Amino acid sequence: MGKVAVGAAVICAATVCAAAALVVRHRVRTSAKWARAMAIIKDFEERCGTPIGKLKQVADAMTVEMHAGLASEGGSKLKMLISYVDNLPTGNEKGLFYALDLGGTNFRVLRVQLGGKDGGIVSQEFAEVSIPQDLMVGTSDELFDYIAAELSKFVAQEGPEFQLPPGRQRELGFTFSFPVMQSSIDSGTLIKWTKGFAIDDAVGQDVVAELTRALERQGLDMRVSALVNDTVGTLAGGRYSNKDVVAAVILGTGTNAAYVECAHAIPKWHGLLPKSGEMVINMEWGNFRSSHLTLTEYDYSLDAESLNPGEQVFEKIISGMYLGEIVRRVLCRIAEEVSLFGDTVPPKLKVPFVLRTPHMSAMHHDTSSDLKVVGDKLRDILEIPNSSLKERKLVVQLCDIVAARGARLAAAGILGILKKLGRETFKDGQNHRTVIALDGGLYEHYTEYSKCLESTIAELLGEKVSESIVIEHSNDGSGIGAALLAASHSQYLGVDEP
Repeated sequence: MGKVAVGAAVICAATVCAAAALVVRHRVRTSAKWARAMAIIKDFEERCGTPIGKLKQVADAMTVEMHAGLASEGGSKLKMLISYVDNLPTGNEKGLFYALDLGGTNFRVLRVQLGGKDGGIVSQEFAEVSIPQDLMVGTSDELFDYIAAELSKFVAQEGPEFQLPPGRQRELGFTFSFPVMQSSIDSGTLIKWTKGFAIDDAVGQDVVAELTRALERQGLDMRVSALVNDTVGTLAGGRYSNKDVVAAVILGTGTNAAYVECAHAIPKWHGLLPKSGEMVINMEWGNFRSSHLTLTEYDYSLDAESLNPGEQVFEKIISGMYLGEIVRRVLCRIAEEVSLFGDTVPPKLKVPFVLRTPHMSAMHHDTSSDLKVVGDKLRDILEIPNSSLKERKLVVQLCDIVAARGARLAAAGILGILKKLGRETFKDGQNHRTVIALDGGLYEHYTEYSKCLESTIAELLGEKVSESIVIEHSNDGSGIGAALLAASHSQYLGVDEP
């Protein structure tokens, strides 16, 4: 029995040793896996780095490109488009006006009753409509017929608080937030699509004429009196409520900026100088590109696989359509190289754009001790059922890197505009406030992004100058702004009220 007991003890000991060895090997493998995962994150973080010196180089490059774009057509990656808006709202606008705001995957229809001097906005209503994905890559008629039909439904719901004088035609401001070459305040040719749209037969067409024909097909008697970019609309809406607004930036699905330029500082303008001496410039800054931008292999692959490779590079690293996708690409790389979420890569993690920026924002803002929101998003969107706390923390870290880079580069772009306007330094004897109107879902809803943007602007400008620079959220500025510009360009201006 003694020998049997000894043998059993030996076998037992050997089993324990083997098991221990397996545990050790597993721990070693796990440790090595995590070391490799963190190395990928660290490398990505370094390549996304935006120290102040780098951001100032980006701002200087933005200013240089602004000058080049104003000098001649095609002189810069920045289009610096003349908007034909040379008089921003004064506050005296009066009457019923509509706006259509086509800015991305949704569009809004809006009506406002303006009370004239000191009356402000008396009443307003809006409706938001999603655009079916197939219409984003269909034909021009299909898209504009869908929009006109929804607008017609909205007009049919007009209540008694909205008063159109008898015998007058309804007037509409059309916010169209894609690159357009305008030839007047109410006409413009589509240069190219962005933000996932690819409707070939609309390129080169006058978008006001396309919409007008669709309205006629609906039997809707409405005149498009102003065509504006969403950022120009935001600038107009901002100026209506604050006379210190000099520029507007949209940070949403896509991104853009517009600002008020001195007319004599636009060499490519060959018409008569406007009486106001000013002209609103639509920068189309999403297409900005510079060697100083911090681009990574994930950005290059995203760009190469996009609908518009080589275009809208700035937009692809700072705007809402792309931030979640960058996070997904890095996670997919880690999953492939180190089996982060199991032996096989979760199939959903391989699907482009499955992880949207609102999902990313929700994970980034998760303050629970177990990061429950992160776990829920990984399970519900990427079908990763049992993520560990360690994995969830890695995801949050990744969201932080991508959001911070985007926000800080956006801040550098704003500094570039301030430099062009000569508002980036403190001048003795001058005590002017400079207000930048911001709008867009990314800025409004992604708090970590907007906080980082604002703190970076203050960091770039320094304490003294930043006290006079104000970032102001212009909620629905693009829609209201389009209605205001429709009012200031009404065919009935100067006609007495009946």
